[in-house]
Amino acid sequence: MRPRYTSVTILFLILVFVCIASVGTAAAQPGGRLIVLRAPNFGWNLALNLQVDGRTVANVVQGRRYDHFVPAGRHVLTASAVPNYYFYQPTSTVLNVRPGQTYVFTAIWQDTDRVVLVPSALPPGQAY
Repeated sequence: MRPRYTSVTILFLILVFVCIASVGTAAAQPGGRLIVLRAPNFGWNLALNLQVDGRTVANVVQGRRYDHFVPAGRHVLTASAVPNYYFYQPTSTVLNVRPGQTYVFTAIWQDTDRVVLVPSALPPGQAY
C-alpha cells in the first residue's frame, strides 16, 4: 500500500506546483492602476456606471471610488449615470495603459445630460 500513497502524494505536489506557477505568472503581468473619482456635485441619487472595454466594472455611488489594476494596453473607458434615463448620454475615453503608471480620472457632469471622465493629477505629496 505504500506505493499507492506515494504516487498520490507526488500527484498532489505536482498539482500544487502548477497552481503556484500559474498564480505567479498572473501576478507578473504588467499593467497600471486606474482610479476614477466622482465629482462632489455628481448627484446623491445617481451612481456612476463605469465600463472598461464594454464590460461594466463598477457602479460608483456617493462617497466611493473605483481603484483597480488594469492590464497594459489600449482600453476604452465608458461612463454613464444610473439609473440611465433616456436623456443621459454615455461618453467614452481611450486610455493607453503603461506598466507601473497610475491614471486618475474624475467623473463630472457636462451640460445636463452626460457624464465625462476628466483626467486628474495626483495631489502633491498624496498617494492613493
